[in-house]
Amino acid sequence: MRTVQDIIDSKQDAFNTIELSAMVIDALKMLNQVNLSYLVVKDNEEFKGLFCERDYSRNVVLKGRSSRTTNVGEVMTTDLPTVSLTDTIAECMNLMNIHKTRYLLVYDGQDFKGVVTIHDLLRQVLASSESLFDQSVTKILIDNDEGRIF
Repeated sequence: MRTVQDIIDSKQDAFNTIELSAMVIDALKMLNQVNLSYLVVKDNEEFKGLFCERDYSRNVVLKGRSSRTTNVGEVMTTDLPTVSLTDTIAECMNLMNIHKTRYLLVYDGQDFKGVVTIHDLLRQVLASSESLFDQSVTKILIDNDEGRIF
């Protein structure tokens, strides 16, 4: 069974980090540059939260704040569910569903290891379904008396 460790191992080293004190406008520019939906917010290399497109729309735009004068630390998300490296893909999907979130924070004890996104889980599900699909097609071919797919 696939685990969070498998997802973390398959990801590149994090390049989507921003400092807690950075202005939201800079975070938006970085989101555009890295072509991702979130940034890992750090303060002197210590994990503090995530900044995502949803934070911008809900905590800046809808509250009438300026992206040029608001820092990331004021609007970032800090209360995301956490998972460990040994949690399964199914457990992650369940947590995302329960908490209605797109991100899970990964910890190994007290050490922040990364982020699992809804897209990471979708890739895992699609990869698994391909093998299931291949097995079912093989079974149809074996079970078909004439050796052809109907």
